[in-house]
Amino acid sequence: MCGIFGAVTPGADAAGIAALGVFSLQHRGQESAGIAVSDNGQLMLYKDLGLIAQVLDERRLPSLRGPLAIAHCRYSTTGSTIWENAQPTFRMSRGKSIAVGHNGNLVNTRELLARLEGGKSRLPATTDTELLTALLADDPSGDTVQALLNVLPHVKGAYSLAILDEKRVIGVRDPIGFRPLVLGRLEPAADDPRGKHSGGWVISSESAAIEVVGGTVVRDIEPGEIVILEEGKDPVSIRFAEGHEQLCVFELIYFGRPDSYMLGRNLYESRRRMGVALATEAPVEADLVMPVPDTGAPAAAGYAEGSGLPYREGMVRNRYSGRTFIQPSQGMRQRGVTVKLSPLREVVAGKRLIVVDDSIVRGTTTRQIVALLRKAGATEIHLRISSPPIHHPCFYGIDTQVETELIASTHSVDEIRDFVGADSLTFLSIGGVLSALDLPYDRFCFACFDGRYPVPVPYDTARHKFVLEDADGEPVSQGESAAMAANHPQPND
Repeated sequence: MCGIFGAVTPGADAAGIAALGVFSLQHRGQESAGIAVSDNGQLMLYKDLGLIAQVLDERRLPSLRGPLAIAHCRYSTTGSTIWENAQPTFRMSRGKSIAVGHNGNLVNTRELLARLEGGKSRLPATTDTELLTALLADDPSGDTVQALLNVLPHVKGAYSLAILDEKRVIGVRDPIGFRPLVLGRLEPAADDPRGKHSGGWVISSESAAIEVVGGTVVRDIEPGEIVILEEGKDPVSIRFAEGHEQLCVFELIYFGRPDSYMLGRNLYESRRRMGVALATEAPVEADLVMPVPDTGAPAAAGYAEGSGLPYREGMVRNRYSGRTFIQPSQGMRQRGVTVKLSPLREVVAGKRLIVVDDSIVRGTTTRQIVALLRKAGATEIHLRISSPPIHHPCFYGIDTQVETELIASTHSVDEIRDFVGADSLTFLSIGGVLSALDLPYDRFCFACFDGRYPVPVPYDTARHKFVLEDADGEPVSQGESAAMAANHPQPND
């Protein structure tokens, strides 16, 4: 995950636009946030741990001047949750400065580390983004775009990038297009008839954030494309590789905002159609259909439509609990779901429920939800999941840990049903997902469902999911952050 946003606003400070844009992407990362601005060739960066509203508040933004800015919110897949690993990353080298915000995950970091003069000793952070930034800054060309053309052919994995140098905001998308990246335009302000503030350009992880800042979506940045944004100029496009888009299908199932568009599909409508498909594939006699808040709601609405059963909100979500809720004891950690979700007894008591959710990863949260509904008086609970079972880990930007931690990799559907305590359980098929999206299989990455990885993953990466090595030479695993899992905006555990 992670959210990135970049803005070029001639005649105005870009920090406010970038901060608002990335605030609209908060769902993509809740561990840290940061912003970098360029003013008259001078780069300034501020980042910290915490939510965007805490980091980029009214005390910080007025001091961040300049018409160029990029912003980032982080969800860690590589490297632990420490200040050094917050983004954007920043580097000065060979008389130039560069800041980088990254959404994705690189799979050949050991190979890239061997290309870096001085190796890991030169890196203050333990992320693949820090390594990529160092390689770009070290490039002898002295130009950011040329550095990208020199370095990117050696980079493998998923990367959507927002890059800032002294005079440009640059958007980059990897040749597979694992993660989304969108180009938008800012029109001149209506109350500025002289045109002093002549609009500008933005890039964003999602289309919805462009609309939030008052912009107009122009198009998706293509896989294998570099888009260069400068003051007073139209965007310049450079192809650095032949692209074949295989967007992560989980972006459409779960990650993206429901009001965003990807591959020309509105995400709410796509999820509703998945629910309709699920009702066709897995009908069951029941009294009502209810979602697991909030991400299960569109598919639940579709299931109700497809089945002809009434739709009800059967649980209330505490919107202020967040994923950074402090749990000071084991007892509190075990009550984590009850802090976030509470059943509506008047709705569920005495009812046969169809409970719709977007995914099951480890099964522990689903088990607690079923127990809460049983305690509230539900007589039957039929789970319907609007995605296929997750059998394989992701190496392209989602922290699903190692394969053995995924319940579907070690249990049959019937065994998962028994573990979570449901009366029945059905997952939507891959064919059902594709019929809802009305797009062919080869437009997506389905690796977490079927194990077909578009970019080969080295054995040691697949085994350890490391980025760099620690001071003792041991792999730094993504699993190192498991203790922070409650902070991760993952699919339901």
